[in-house]
Amino acid sequence: MTVAVGGGPGAGETDVLVVGGGPVGLALGLDLAWRGVDFVLVEAGDGRIGHPKVSTVGPRAMELLRRWGVADAVRGAGWPPGHTLDVAWVTAVGGHELHRLRLGTAAGRPVPAHTPEPEAICPQHWLVPLLRERLGVRPDGPVRLGTRLTGFERGPDGVRASLTDAAGTRTTVRARYLVGCDGAASPVRKACGIASPARHPTRTLRNVLFRAPDLAERLGARAALVHFVTEPGGLRYPLRAMDGRDLYRLTCPPGPADALEVVRRALAVDVPVRVLSDTEWHLTHRVADRYRDGRVLLAGDAAHALSPSGGFGLATGIGDAADLGWKLAAELAGWAGPGLLDTYGTERRPVAVAGLEESHRNLRRTLDRRLSPALREDSPRGEEARAALGRQIAASDPGREFDAPDAHFAHRYRSPVIAAGSGAPGDAEGRDGPEGPEGAGWDGTAVTGGRAPHVWLGPGRSVLDLFGREFVLLRLGPDGTQETGDTEGTRALERAFAARRVPLRVRRVRGEEAARRYGRPYVLVRPDGHVAWQGRRPPADPAGLADLVRGAGPGADPGGTARDRTASCEEAPAGAPPEGGG
Repeated sequence: MTVAVGGGPGAGETDVLVVGGGPVGLALGLDLAWRGVDFVLVEAGDGRIGHPKVSTVGPRAMELLRRWGVADAVRGAGWPPGHTLDVAWVTAVGGHELHRLRLGTAAGRPVPAHTPEPEAICPQHWLVPLLRERLGVRPDGPVRLGTRLTGFERGPDGVRASLTDAAGTRTTVRARYLVGCDGAASPVRKACGIASPARHPTRTLRNVLFRAPDLAERLGARAALVHFVTEPGGLRYPLRAMDGRDLYRLTCPPGPADALEVVRRALAVDVPVRVLSDTEWHLTHRVADRYRDGRVLLAGDAAHALSPSGGFGLATGIGDAADLGWKLAAELAGWAGPGLLDTYGTERRPVAVAGLEESHRNLRRTLDRRLSPALREDSPRGEEARAALGRQIAASDPGREFDAPDAHFAHRYRSPVIAAGSGAPGDAEGRDGPEGPEGAGWDGTAVTGGRAPHVWLGPGRSVLDLFGREFVLLRLGPDGTQETGDTEGTRALERAFAARRVPLRVRRVRGEEAARRYGRPYVLVRPDGHVAWQGRRPPADPAGLADLVRGAGPGADPGGTARDRTASCEEAPAGAPPEGGG
């Protein structure tokens, strides 16, 4: 039986079809819903998560979840606020400790100056149901579980997708755009013929999920959020607390040993253990060659697969959703220029490449340590070996894997819709500064293309809360005033944006801290919270600036033309090993 259903104004029609109901697909759904965009999200699974992968939600991702109204729910999903966030390197959990990063607790750590939303512990089996509940699950959308994309046809005006539910019922949905958020093995990406070559060798690893109700009590002050089990027999990967109570996950090399035996080897204390699942996965390092094929786009693991070392995978995927959501909304509202949607890949792909290399460096830091056979000996030789390895770990900057704000905030977009450098429309005065995960000198001040800095405006209210639904022109200064001659310039910019139906709001921000962090009296911030332009005066060419930031200015690429093609999504063979563990 074939039926036509949809979430839009007509049967079988929607603006955006999102394929994949993991955290990134759901984040994109949240952004689209927040902007009033009609969409349908399909997920082949039934919603149950037997082996959670993601645990830490990074600070930039939390800022975006704050925008969508779910940050508090994520932070309160169940992680005990008093549980330690420490990271410890040990020969076995409860055994000899080699080094420890003391990171406090979620309730007791100091509030960082650079963000209103520090990272939160929320594993996937908490995060996905929470986000899905916010969107809503029902037979006619927007979220449809047990529904698989089996093929799609592309034309100049949209995509016609074939769906099949768990009962075998076939449906057809016509969408203006399709976004593949369908994981590292992405059938959507493969159906589009988009290559995603490996940048580093793939590793096969094993995750064992288990419960040990007495472990935390037995460890006491020796407990940690993450224990890196570091011993010469092959264990050198993390054993992570998953719920702050009795659920844990051990990552280890593959092998014939029984899962319970492997867990016992990782523990130096004798406690009851119940293995829940034992899976192999492929740690891959891939970034798709392109993020767009006409009206089909990629996000999350479908576009990039990163090592979990550092926690950049989820953060990068949610950043994809924030960049893509407002650009799709602009296209659908009719005010986007011909080059706007192409800048999604231009901006986000370098972020994925940088995150991939940063996470790989973190991984190599762990893998390249030479481990003495004496590490587990209770002898002078063992004590000497442990002291030497502890010094080596301490000298390798291990904290960067767990506390690197520049890796989350310092990336800087360079694309045709960013007015950076002198001579750009509107007399842009782009400020140069450190950028990317290598930018250890990042100072949290505004640069064109960078994420607009956080400043508190009042109790519980950040300047970031001003951004999201439209472009925002900030007028900054110690007292928020502007010279009389600049008033007409501001009004001219408002007229230029209004003539193009581009949403713009002018906001006055007072205070020396805001003036210092933003550095210029006039700063234009995009709907995704990135700085598009800044200057000492309102733009001299407001029409040129309005065209540039909407993708209709000089250098705009009208590419991405949809081609009429039929694609099958039956690309991944049954029983293929999962990719992108975590």
